[in-house]
Formats: sequence, C-alpha cells, structure tokens
Amino acid sequence: MGKLRAAGCVFAEDEAELLLTTARTPDELAAMVERRIVGLPLEHVLGWAEFHGLRIAVDPGVFVPRRRTEFLVGQAIGLGRRADRRPSRPAVVVDLCCGSGAVGAALATAIGRVELYAADIEAAAVRCARRNVAPLGGTVYEGDLFDPLPTGLRGRIDILVANVPYVPTEEVGLLPPEAREHEPLVALDGGTDGLDVLRRVTAVAAQWLAPGGHLLVETSERQAPLAVGEFTRGGLLPRVAVSDELYATVVLGTRPPTAPRPEGPKGAEGTARRSVRGTARRSARTAPSPASGTDHTTASPSP
Repeated sequence: MGKLRAAGCVFAEDEAELLLTTARTPDELAAMVERRIVGLPLEHVLGWAEFHGLRIAVDPGVFVPRRRTEFLVGQAIGLGRRADRRPSRPAVVVDLCCGSGAVGAALATAIGRVELYAADIEAAAVRCARRNVAPLGGTVYEGDLFDPLPTGLRGRIDILVANVPYVPTEEVGLLPPEAREHEPLVALDGGTDGLDVLRRVTAVAAQWLAPGGHLLVETSERQAPLAVGEFTRGGLLPRVAVSDELYATVVLGTRPPTAPRPEGPKGAEGTARRSVRGTARRSARTAPSPASGTDHTTASPSP
C-alpha cells in the first residue's frame, strides 16, 4: 500500500487488496506492484476488469472497459430482452469497436438467448475479445466496423452497440497517462470533433438493423446534439439517455418498423437512407419510450 500510495495511486488500499488476491506468489505480487508503480493500468496488471458484474479478461494494449459504459449496457439489455421475447429466434446482437468484448459479453449474459457477434480493428483486442465472448457462443471478427461482418446480418440486427472513440483529437493529450500511453489511440481518438467514427456508423447502420432494431452509442453530453443529427441523417429515430450518477450519455436510434427492407450493398445505400429519413421525420413523435433504468431522457437535447 505504501508503494502504491507513494506512486500516486489514489485508491491504494483497494488496489493493494486486488493485487494480493490475484497474485499467486510473493514474487508475482512484487512484479505486479512494480508494473503498477510505473504506470500500467491496474486492469492490465491484474489481467482482468470488473464490468457489469463480470470479470472480463483485459490484455496489455487493449482498451479498458469503463464503468460509465455499464449505463449503455443497461439501456441495451432492456431493448434486447424485448427482442428476445419472439419465439421464432433469439435476439441478434452486434458489438462494434468491441475492444475486450466486455459489452457483448455483458449483454449475452444478461439477455440469455442471443445470437452474438463482435468486431474490432485491433488484432490484440480481437484476441482478447474471443476469450471473453467465445464461451458465450459469440463470434469475433477482425476488421473496420461493418466490413468483416457476414453479409447475412444485413437487415437482421436487433441490438447494435458501438462503443466508438469519441475524444476529440486535440483533447487526447489531456487524458490520464494510463489511457493515452497504454491503450490504442484508435480506441480513443474520435477525430476533430470526436464524432468521425460515429458518423461512419450511423451512415449505414439502418442497412444492417432489422425493422425496429436499435443502435446505441456512447458519447459526451456536449456532443449529444450533433450525434442526434447524425442519427437522424442516417434514417434512425433518435433519443438521448443520461446517467448523472455514472456521468454517461448514450444516444439511441431506432430503425422505423415500417421502413423498406435494406437493399444490397452496391449502389442502394443512399436511396434507402433518403427513404428512411423521410419516414423518420414523419414518425418523430412515435419514438419508443426509454428503457428501464434510464435516469432521464430527452428527445432532442439542448446544447
């Protein structure tokens, strides 16, 4: 505890207890303490992170799941359980930008009967996610956003969670050293305004969602109004959920149930998106009510 406290660990007592219970030998404990002292994230030192009641494997160089993201999971669970009530098939869940696979694993555990897929562009993340997701029957793909997913998922996804990077480029340097020095930049840097990857996801998400399916993305409160605009342009009916306790903001978008079935991947995305956008404007007052567990929601948040 003294070594951790001297190194600047705010929760030295709690961290010491975790290290003591994880290390198998005194030598391993000493090595873990040294790695923590030089600045490695506690989760990378332990080899796991606690997330939504689960112990998620987290390897060095892999994005560490944040506690605030449990709010996104809570929103998705309510929607996924509704989708799972259909007797014909389980809910189809996709976890994009999956990192360690924590979100997908939490959803599969909580919902129970799901068809689970995940994807990430980082090879280290994919290897780690497979350790967390495969035991739950999920499949993890390596590639950029939707590119590696089976084309047969188009128009079938009930719950699409995308924990995209949303830190503006100029603010990445303000992150704690544990994040900016030990987590992949691609998992943190969201471009000039932090919404570059979000825009790429919302531009084609309606093509992949089932009618009535949902896209959920974590963002900041400041970015939420711009994110809502991108959801609307993508043909989705948006709403915002906020947790003051976890300091978390989630934008949810629903593909209108009456929208035309998505066309094939070549040449049809723009036409389909324009058609869905018109339906979204006409149906703005019929957006689904908030899922249970939401602290408060706004249909069109103020800046």
